[in-house]
Amino acid sequence: MSIATITEVRQYLTFRLGAEVFALDVAKVREVLDLTPITKIPRTPEFMRGVINLRGSVVPVVDLRCGFNMPVTENTVNSCIIVVEIALDGEIIVIGALADQVEEVIDLEPEQIQPPPRIGGFVKTEFLHGMGKRDSRFLMILNIDQVFSAEELGAVKR
Repeated sequence: MSIATITEVRQYLTFRLGAEVFALDVAKVREVLDLTPITKIPRTPEFMRGVINLRGSVVPVVDLRCGFNMPVTENTVNSCIIVVEIALDGEIIVIGALADQVEEVIDLEPEQIQPPPRIGGFVKTEFLHGMGKRDSRFLMILNIDQVFSAEELGAVKR
């Protein structure tokens, strides 16, 4: 989905990582969970925090902060796991994404969404669908399928 294909109002789940506000298309979100114990799996990449038991299913949990080269912070009472569906090699996988805090579900009109910034070849922005403008602040609308590379998520898929 590029911003050119957004022609109607869409709903987004907003959440925080540190001071930054991000958004996910609600169509990608299955549910939001309170932080639950995560079982660490040895010899996994740094961004892979482990797995959780979600109603009898094993769900890998990734740390979005690692994907954005942000410092790791301590878990708080507001920390949560956003369970999302990601397209990988033609199939849908379910993963949990750690977030510092979920804010709300918002509606954005197409004119409230701008393309990601173009900063030459130095900064990759393929993980962004666009920049949403709400009141006087911007929020980054994630392309969750692109936050981690196919190689990185291939390790999670197995």
